[in-house]
Amino acid sequence: MVKIVGVRFKKAGKVYYFDPRELELSVGQDVIVETARGTEFGQIVIGPKFVSEEEIVQPLKQVIRVATEADRRQVEENKKKAERAFDIALDKIAAHGLPMKLVDVEYTFDNSKVVFYFTADGRVDFRELVRDLASVFRTRIELRQIGVRDEAKMLGGIGSCGRVLCCVSFLGEFEPVSIRMAKAQNLSLNPSKISGICGRLMCCLKYELNPVTSAEEEMPELGDRVTTPKGSGKVISLDPETRSIRVQLDNGGHTSVSAAEIEFECREED
Repeated sequence: MVKIVGVRFKKAGKVYYFDPRELELSVGQDVIVETARGTEFGQIVIGPKFVSEEEIVQPLKQVIRVATEADRRQVEENKKKAERAFDIALDKIAAHGLPMKLVDVEYTFDNSKVVFYFTADGRVDFRELVRDLASVFRTRIELRQIGVRDEAKMLGGIGSCGRVLCCVSFLGEFEPVSIRMAKAQNLSLNPSKISGICGRLMCCLKYELNPVTSAEEEMPELGDRVTTPKGSGKVISLDPETRSIRVQLDNGGHTSVSAAEIEFECREED
């Protein structure tokens, strides 16, 4: 077993494990950690605990120290520098006539590197741009091409549900989403209704699937014979999310009931 703490560098970002050493650490503390791209500023979101070695990506980097007020001021100053760098990069991209869209700029905590995130339809030869930017910022330059889902996570926005995007508010990592997940939840298969502002299938199709699937396991199937408080009949529609069932009664009427209000008679054979 290995002792770790979980650190996140951005809101709703991926959680990374670090070696806490002998430091007294707790959830919510800001810390300075050693990463593959230098020292970084992050926040502890998982307190000290032991995990199996299989869960660790080696080598396990260390927490250097608890962050100070000076460190927090440095982070704010880096954000201001990133805003200025964004404007400069926009001008340079236009001057080189490159088919790319700049999304975000980020300074590493120790100012050893400036990362420019962009989207593009294909591969972009940005070697001249990198040299140009390096001559301006006098530090290491990295241009990183990202996908449309990452772009939405960085820029933020409001989903069709009227709430802040899931990827911005709480989803740490993207997971594969398929049209089958929409089918399993009896949702419209119209792409405009099940796609997010990024143009890809909505992330909620994935994480809302399991509760729906669990509810379906306790629900009847279409065509099943059931007894309701208003009489017996055949199941003609289901809503696993609300656990409601629509039944066509033998007397010619219809009724909507909850799963708790029915009793199974028999399942209609194919």
